[in-house]
Parts: sequence; structure tokens; C-alpha cells
Amino acid sequence: MTTVEVQPAQQARADEGAEVMARLQSIAADRGANALAEKLHALRSFIDDDLKQVESDLATIDGADTPMHKSARHLLAIGGKRLRPMCVALASRVGKGFSPAARAMAVAVEVVHNATLLHDDVVDLGDVRRGIPAARMVYGNAASIFAGDWLLVEALDRIQRAGQSELLVRMIATLKEMLDAESLQLANRGSMRGSVGDYFRVVEGKTASLFGWGLYAGARAGEVSIEQCEALERFGRKVGVCFQLVDDALDVGGDSAHVGKSVFSDLREGKATYPLLLAVERDPDLAAMIERAVTDSVALDPDLERRTARAIREGSVLEQCRALAEKLTLEGLAELEALPQSRARDGLAGVAMALLHRTK
Repeated sequence: MTTVEVQPAQQARADEGAEVMARLQSIAADRGANALAEKLHALRSFIDDDLKQVESDLATIDGADTPMHKSARHLLAIGGKRLRPMCVALASRVGKGFSPAARAMAVAVEVVHNATLLHDDVVDLGDVRRGIPAARMVYGNAASIFAGDWLLVEALDRIQRAGQSELLVRMIATLKEMLDAESLQLANRGSMRGSVGDYFRVVEGKTASLFGWGLYAGARAGEVSIEQCEALERFGRKVGVCFQLVDDALDVGGDSAHVGKSVFSDLREGKATYPLLLAVERDPDLAAMIERAVTDSVALDPDLERRTARAIREGSVLEQCRALAEKLTLEGLAELEALPQSRARDGLAGVAMALLHRTK
């Protein structure tokens, strides 16, 4: 286990918020959506300062000089997409704007997200996160588990100190939903005979629930009406499911050099994702072959990867994933009709479309 600590790059972190919109703009342009790219370019300047404030607050999360605290800082320092804080900021601007309370919610949602990543890397034996060694590889599994726990407490504390008791109750409920989803995924781990219903229950709990909380919390902190907060929460949940669905499709159909991680990682970990379940429907014998490979804890046979890829291709799996993601995105966009026309609403619509068309 290496003992090299990654030092936080403060200026790089401060610029991360601006880079989020630049990446989304690039995604839209790559897909030929010039009008969307132009909207995202305008949106970048609209919330640039909000995201820089979030990065500034994340940089202040410190703690003692222990392996646990170093593990947490290790992950926070290397940044990320910051999609959830961005959604919080946009939701708050549907109302009165990015207030101190909204800022606290944006930080809290990102801290919770990072806590789950620390835990996930231990459970999944992940070696790399965001292009560098995962925290568990630097400080060990125990430090990463405790770091995730510490960050969860930090997030709850920030919500409480912001005086948002309703949002604290909702976050606790969200964490329970996330844990229920984790337990279901763990129970089904290594099995390719699960149901599509189970897959979406896991996605709703693990991914969509936190997106939903962030949209609701940002809007509530911006003093948006309850009805509109609930519409934004539903929008967030739809976007969250779409995000995970596209992510799972990229895992089986993306270019590893472009995606930034090895493909078929879910296959190796025995996760029954939607595209893999569709592939098994096309080639039922794959289920037993994959389960045997996962149980034996051996590297996947290249022939198995090729057979899975063929089932995905011949079964039009990626096309089915794309069609469902588009349907979910349209349903999410319909929820935005409950909001008054504004740059923030346009921005949320643009983010949803960009996430649908992302290629990494």
C-alpha cells in the first residue's frame, strides 16, 4: 500500500465549477447540438460564481491529521463533475437565488456523494477513482470506511447548522433509502438472474434519491413553493435514473480510452445492470457463465467479454438503453413545466439533455 498523499490543489479546485459547464458544453457540441451548447455556454457564466463558492467551502473541510481525515481529503481534493451542487444552485435560482442556505445544501449533497464513493471503492475493491489511486489504496480500507462515515456526519451537521430542519429530516430519509438500495444490490451481487425491477429499485435508491434531494433542497433554500420543490425533486429523480442508465450503458458499450475507465467493470463485479440483464435475455447461457466467473474470482475470459459484447450488439441493447434514457429525460423535462420560465429552468433542461448525450 502506497503512502503518498495527494496534496489539495486549491486553485484547481476553485476552477472546477467553471469546468463542469465547459464539459457539458463540449458534450453537447460533440453530439451536434449547437443550440444546446450555446445555452450551456451562457449558463456557465450564470452559475460560475456559485460553483466557485462550493469549491471554496469543500476546500475548508479539514479535520485532524489522521488516516481517516487524509482519506476524505484525498477524494475531495481531486474534484469531480460536481453535478449535484450544480443542480442545487440552479434549483435555488428558480427562486430567490443562491443563498447561504443553498450554498450549505450544495456542499452537503457533494459531501454525501463523496462519502458513498469512499464506501463503494471498498466494497467494489476499486483501485482507481477519478484517474488516480483510490483513497483505500493510499490509506487502507478501514480509513476509507471511517472517512465516508465522517463525511456523512459532516454533511448532516452542515444542514443542521444552516437551520434547515425539514431538509435534515429529508436527508436522513434519503440516506435510509440509499442504504436499502445498497442492501438489495449486495443481496443480488454475483447473480445475473435478478429482475429489471430490482435494478431500478437499486438505481432509484442509490443514485436518483440524492439527485432528488439536491433539487428539492436547493429550491427550498431558494424559497420556492412546495409544489414547485416537489416538481424539481421528481425532475431530479428522473435525471438521476437517466444518469445511471447512461453510465451503465457506457460500461458495456463505451470506449475505455474515452470513458476514462475500463469497460465491463460492472460485469467483473457481478452487478446486474440493465444492459447486462438485456444481454442475458438475448443469450441466457451468459448468466451462468458470468456468475461462475465472478464466484471463482478470476479475471474474465476474453471469450466471455466478446460473447457478452456480441449479445449486446445483436440484441440492440444500447439502442434500448438510449430509448429508455430519452423517455426518462422527457418525463423529467415535463416536470419543469410547473416552473416559471427562467434562465435557471432553461439551465436545468440543458443539463438534463447534456447528461443524456454524454459519452463519458
